[in-house]
Amino acid sequence: MSDESNQIERLLEIMAALRDPESGCPWDIEQTFKTISAYTIEEAYEVADAIERMDMHDLRDELGDLLFQVVFHSQMAQEQGDFTFADVAAAISDKLVRRHPHVFADEVAGSHEELHRAWEQHKKNERQLKAQSHKSLLDGVASTMPALRWSSKLQKRAAHHGFDWDDVAPVFDKLQEEIAELKAEIEHQDNHERISDELGDILFACVNLARHIDVNPEQALRDSNLKFIERFKVMEQLLSEDGRVMDQCSVAELEEYWEKAKRLLSTDEHR
Repeated sequence: MSDESNQIERLLEIMAALRDPESGCPWDIEQTFKTISAYTIEEAYEVADAIERMDMHDLRDELGDLLFQVVFHSQMAQEQGDFTFADVAAAISDKLVRRHPHVFADEVAGSHEELHRAWEQHKKNERQLKAQSHKSLLDGVASTMPALRWSSKLQKRAAHHGFDWDDVAPVFDKLQEEIAELKAEIEHQDNHERISDELGDILFACVNLARHIDVNPEQALRDSNLKFIERFKVMEQLLSEDGRVMDQCSVAELEEYWEKAKRLLSTDEHR
């Protein structure tokens, strides 16, 4: 048995020991699929964060934490007689082989676009096999994903079945329409629910725009968050150098510092 196989077996044995009703860890024993799901999502985000920082040491550790989540869910399922970790590994292996006939069968690989169409067709065929338990084409798109990702997946699924505009122009029109509707609702007092609803429509339209111009909205927002952090830190440094305190400055003064921070960072980027 290879060292990799030994380490996987070791991890499975550790998980089983943690869940042992007689000698296991009380916290691990009392967990359920529902209580653990939040940790699974959190670990996935921490993997993404390590990648963002290109910290390979952290990435190794975070991938281990994420793998542990898979093992945890598999152990609980095994205890119920539903499936095992081996079943999980077999299912993804079978799916990858099935969806890559140009690698594992006799199909000839085409262009990137042709491969994408074939991939989507394979997924469509798999969904049709489950049609007896699904009532909508949108069934199976997990609602527990981050909202931007969920929105993008829903729109891609609908577009794959023809519910989409042919070009980007009407997408811009729709976004402007949603912005106008939000402005109209803001003019009314005690209207928070409608304002929230219209803002949601704007965000949905933004995701649609991102899809049409081939931009990952989740990554685009993450990049903007990082850019904001960088600029904010420079602004804090500039305030400190001038002996100023942020919450004692006017909005106009802070705007000046913000613009100066942007200029400094822009200059640094072009050196």
